[in-house]
Amino acid sequence: MSDPNLSSDHDLAVRTFVYQQFVQTARPPSVAETAVQFNLSETEARSCYQRLHERHFFFLEPGTTSILMANPFSAIPTKFQVQVGPMAYWANCAWDMLGIPAALHQDAMIEAQFEDTGETAVIIVKNGQMQHSGGVIHFPLPVRQWYDDLILT
Repeated sequence: MSDPNLSSDHDLAVRTFVYQQFVQTARPPSVAETAVQFNLSETEARSCYQRLHERHFFFLEPGTTSILMANPFSAIPTKFQVQVGPMAYWANCAWDMLGIPAALHQDAMIEAQFEDTGETAVIIVKNGQMQHSGGVIHFPLPVRQWYDDLILT
């Protein structure tokens, strides 16, 4: 009997497709697009999205099967925009804004708003090194608490 906590190869293929779509288009695929890609019914694709959400492979908009985030990518505009070549991505937080160029192994220009002033900081990532003119990245919760409410943190 297989372990119910393990993800199926099919679910992992869907997760890979979601990430590929984020990288190529700066947005996640819809359930309908995923169903077409894998020759599934939309009901099967929704079930797959739900399983991946439950295992924290990505996060859905509450009460829907629309992807909100697949770390480090955000499906909605945030205070963290990451320009990688011609593509502009949204990051979920300061940690993820650095995760996008790391995940893509690419240089990037990041525009992030300071929480306290609303001013924009520009951070350049070149050859894996961060270049900036000041400021502090603050994580208000320890990493072990991030998954308590990842959308909030």
